[in-house]
Amino acid sequence: MKTIRTTAAMAAWRRRLHREGVTIGFVPTMGALHDGHRSLIRAARMTCDTVVVSIFVNPTQFGPTEDLSNYPRQLGLDRALCLTEGVDVVFAPERRTMYPPGAQTVVAVPAIARRWEGEARPHHFQGVATIVTKLLCLVQPDITWFGQKDYQQAALVQQLMKDLNFPGRLIVHPTVRDSDGLALSSRNIYLSKIHRQAAPVLFRALEAGSAAIHAGERRGASIQRRMARVVAQEPLAVLEYLAVCDPITLEPVSRLPRRVVLLGALRIGRIRLLDNTLVSFRDKV
Repeated sequence: MKTIRTTAAMAAWRRRLHREGVTIGFVPTMGALHDGHRSLIRAARMTCDTVVVSIFVNPTQFGPTEDLSNYPRQLGLDRALCLTEGVDVVFAPERRTMYPPGAQTVVAVPAIARRWEGEARPHHFQGVATIVTKLLCLVQPDITWFGQKDYQQAALVQQLMKDLNFPGRLIVHPTVRDSDGLALSSRNIYLSKIHRQAAPVLFRALEAGSAAIHAGERRGASIQRRMARVVAQEPLAVLEYLAVCDPITLEPVSRLPRRVVLLGALRIGRIRLLDNTLVSFRDKV
């Protein structure tokens, strides 16, 4: 396994593989790798000739009051996981490599980013769009993998790749969960024991919304209220939003189409948790 630290070396490596006709699978990450990342790497390994994993804690997607300095960094452990999973290249640049002095260009975000996480974290998606664009230009993968856990982020990247005519395609891999339903996240390691016990309430709320839909409920507001009642049963949870949305536009729906995404975000202590679930149904005629 090769570790690349500079953009010039990354581009040179990619050019050589393209000349040889090798397919490249790409898993962009901020490190602190867990079994969710492992599932993405394994999917890439099974599909492409070569797998690249980027590990870069992107400063531009953190707001001024967010946890950039506390975000977990464990490059040695991350490299060991990548080696075990057969990754060919770990791209782990320094901040000054991705954002050299004098860098000015940013990528504006589409309408799909204005609600939910975009409203809660105003600078977040511009930072995501900018770093993903830079990484895709450097790696030029045939297939890129994102996890469904960050649903709005994956939808943004899908739109970005379409609008900017990036070659290759995006695959969104299902969320990997602990046995109690909690979506795996790098930030979960900061949950105290009591907070960890409370954290699955978001998953239970989404499950309640899904169950209501399958039981015949078609009013978005009613489904949202049912999910909120579940969260309200957990005194440690501070709800930020629950939403019933069109899975493409992420606009809220009042009357359900045949497929929706349920989105949620809340805080347990100082840790912010995100989750979602896709629900498809067909009414009886």
